[in-house]
Amino acid sequence: MVDVRGLSKIYEEPSGGVIAAADDVSLSCKAGEIFGLLGPNGAGKTTTLRCLATILTPTRGSATVAGYDLLKQPEMIRRSIGFLSGTTGVYARLTPRETLRFFGAMYGWAGDQLERRVEEVLAMFDVTSYADRPNDRLSTGMKQRVGLARAVVHDPPVLILDEPTTGLDPVVSRTVEQAVRALADAGKCVVFSTHMLWQAEEICDRLAVMAGGKVLGIGTAAELCERCGAKDLREAFFKMIEAAHLTADPREMVADE
Repeated sequence: MVDVRGLSKIYEEPSGGVIAAADDVSLSCKAGEIFGLLGPNGAGKTTTLRCLATILTPTRGSATVAGYDLLKQPEMIRRSIGFLSGTTGVYARLTPRETLRFFGAMYGWAGDQLERRVEEVLAMFDVTSYADRPNDRLSTGMKQRVGLARAVVHDPPVLILDEPTTGLDPVVSRTVEQAVRALADAGKCVVFSTHMLWQAEEICDRLAVMAGGKVLGIGTAAELCERCGAKDLREAFFKMIEAAHLTADPREMVADE
């Protein structure tokens, strides 16, 4: 469902140098899988996901999302994905129900089909009891649930979630994680970025560890531990990051957009 080959996003500096926010990234994710991008701030996770969501245009490389070419068919990719980040907002004056109706209609849903889908998604994220309250009167956690509901209301085959639980308390974070797991179990392809080791280990089927715009390793948590000779994912992660820092060009260790 998602196949990335040598994707890079390069920025030119006023001084004439270059910054690689994403550097030769290759990865793949299939239907029914949660694929995690794990790395510190500035690792290149957000840049990579924004390229896959067609928000940014890669400098080089190729990718297909839901069978569509990233550079040749960006509009079809936008129809086939749900995108959410930790900073994705919701319209303050709309209610959750109005939000879902609005975005569902934008994707061509209408009539009874749209109404059934709205109610289904409200229940999926446990928002029904707040469905007619203006979004600006909701808690941060509830707004994030509405944002995730908005991302899936059109039933896309691929979800691109950029640190969707950032800033949420553990209870709300758990609700979001359970919903994401249920979506993957229903056959959705989920690309999920995080910098939280415990979260990556708990909900991701496979992981790509990133630093400095580069992919340092891909596999299950167990495979990464075995490859690094580590007792757990935490130890494997730090071994990979430390090794990358020893060999990386400091100019490449840049923050995401």
